[in-house]
Amino acid sequence: MGANREYKATLFSELFSDPCNLRELYNALSDTNYGEETPIVINTLENVFFNDLKNDVSFTIGDKYVVLLEHQSTINANMPLRCLMYIARVYEKMTEERAIYQEKMQEIPKPEFIVLYNGIKPFPPEKTLRLSEAYKVKDEIQKSSGNLDLTVRVVNINPGYNDDLLLKSEALNGYTEFVERVRRSRDSGINLRDAITEAINWGMTQSTIKTFLNTHGSEASNMLMTEFNIDIAKEVWQEEAREDGYEEGLADARKEIETILADKDAMIAEKDLEIANLKSMLTKT
Repeated sequence: MGANREYKATLFSELFSDPCNLRELYNALSDTNYGEETPIVINTLENVFFNDLKNDVSFTIGDKYVVLLEHQSTINANMPLRCLMYIARVYEKMTEERAIYQEKMQEIPKPEFIVLYNGIKPFPPEKTLRLSEAYKVKDEIQKSSGNLDLTVRVVNINPGYNDDLLLKSEALNGYTEFVERVRRSRDSGINLRDAITEAINWGMTQSTIKTFLNTHGSEASNMLMTEFNIDIAKEVWQEEAREDGYEEGLADARKEIETILADKDAMIAEKDLEIANLKSMLTKT
């Protein structure tokens, strides 16, 4: 997955861009037992809502279900509306232009919308968000013959909430423990970069995430740095939006995210230079 200025991969999105990890996670979430013979097709679309935002992972499994998977550290009440906009684009990509005008019914995969929450604010083990909750006229929802609704399943993946789920998915369990270790280090006063380094050193000894870290190397540190800093930027955005209005808060948040990504790119360049110098020293010896 190539990174660019419009989208920087997070550890979560990169980890679950692996079909095997996705199949395992879906089986854990849905209590199914799909094996390797069941195909996973990733169809994540970029730049659906704004230039700097995208869905985390979208995929079909066995050509029967299309799953929109999001990871969030804050709960967004507009997720049902976002998912509605997104699934329309996914179906558009899946369907031939003329097919919807044919008399024969065009079969489509059944949609599922899942948010995995690991924020620090209290949240129940599981909750359902509904598009109909946003309707201005709520007393007529059930009476309308043209009723439209969409449900989003929000699952709390913090330790102690859905531990049975974590035991069924090694990748999710490894990711959750990884993030938790970073948080504990930060709470003890360690700066973010050192906390991430400590977590990576721990992760290199764990089978659940060791392969991923070996494959991605120092890039994993940069992805997690982005993930944590963008969460911080979102909190700043929300606070400023409440105090100064939506547009100004949005502009400030985008500037903050651009700064974070620029710092991350500089850190990558610094690490690359360190590696080059080390290789040069080893060659001379």
